[in-house]
Amino acid sequence: MSDTDTHIATCEPENSGVEWRISTTPVDYRDAVTQMERRVSAIRAGTMAECVWLLEHPPTYTAGTSAKDGDLILPDRFPVYATGRGGQYTYHGPGQRIAYVMLDLNKRGRDVRAYVRDLEDWVTVVLSQFGVKGERRQDRVGVWVRRPELGAGKEDKIAAIGVRVRRWVTFHGIALNVFPDLEHYSGIVPCGVSEHGVTSLADLGMRVSMEEVDRALRTSFNARFGS
Repeated sequence: MSDTDTHIATCEPENSGVEWRISTTPVDYRDAVTQMERRVSAIRAGTMAECVWLLEHPPTYTAGTSAKDGDLILPDRFPVYATGRGGQYTYHGPGQRIAYVMLDLNKRGRDVRAYVRDLEDWVTVVLSQFGVKGERRQDRVGVWVRRPELGAGKEDKIAAIGVRVRRWVTFHGIALNVFPDLEHYSGIVPCGVSEHGVTSLADLGMRVSMEEVDRALRTSFNARFGS
């Protein structure tokens, strides 16, 4: 993840020393993983700062370490990539804000479960700024929205969480649905959960731009991940 990457629009250090990068065009999933790998190695070596990278991917299915073959319903629809993050199958595509979070847990407490909870809480704070109540679940990773208008007990996932930690440096992160094509999820069983659906800010009637989401992500970040 070098400063010569043409799709990187910004590279700004926050007061906490964490750099923020925003890509203005979709980034190929394999290229993103390669760049994250480089950055994680540099963070571990102490030669580069921690980083949050905001981007979108072209339509893509990714398989986490717990993915089940039967959950890939349409294998020829979009490119499918195996990845080292936790979780099962998920979809990435335009209109979804990806936040790849590369932090050194050696400095922040070596507790992966607490880190995942902090990611979920970060998303719920962002959603609250747009009038949406996101919730965590004890038995399911991610952020969920109750949908009583769809029936008793109905709820949809609005953000997926998938992380990897190498020598206590994190990568991968969150995928928040802003205005993606939700029909694209029909090619998989998202995160292995068939009894609930997926939603987005647009699906919930919120006209929110990606720039507004990015501002909310940045302003609420330090409350959870301050230095």
